[in-house]
Amino acid sequence: MFKHQTQVRVRYSETDRMAYVYYGNYSFYYETGRVEALRSLGLSYKSMEDELGVFMPVMNMNVRYLRPCYYDELLILETTILHLPERTIEFETKIFNEQNELANQGKVTLCFVDIKTKKRVNAPEVIVDKLKSYFD
Repeated sequence: MFKHQTQVRVRYSETDRMAYVYYGNYSFYYETGRVEALRSLGLSYKSMEDELGVFMPVMNMNVRYLRPCYYDELLILETTILHLPERTIEFETKIFNEQNELANQGKVTLCFVDIKTKKRVNAPEVIVDKLKSYFD
C-alpha cells in the first residue's frame, strides 16, 4: 500500500460560526491529500490531463466525522492508496488534529476517463508502474 502525509492549516474561511471546520470542506482536504500524494510520485493532475489525456472524476465519497477540527489548527493529512489501480483508484485520507487524534476519515473512489472520448478507460500504465513496488 502507498501512504503519504502532508499538512494543512485550517483557514478562517473553512470554518463555521463555532470555529469548527464546516463539514462540506473536508472534501477539499481529501483532494489536497490525493493531489500531494500523486505529486510525491512524480505525477500531477495537470500532467495526467495534458500529457496522458486522462481526467479522474470522483465516483464515490464516504466520510466519517469523529471530532471537530478548528480554525488555525495544523492538520496532518495521511493519504493512502489502498489497492493497485485498475479501472478505479481509491484514496483513504485520515485527518489528524494537533493532538495527533484521528478527527476525520474519508474514502474517495475515482475512475479514469479519456479526455477526447469521455469514456472510461483503465488506469494509465505510468500510474500503475509508479505504484507497483508499493503493492509487491
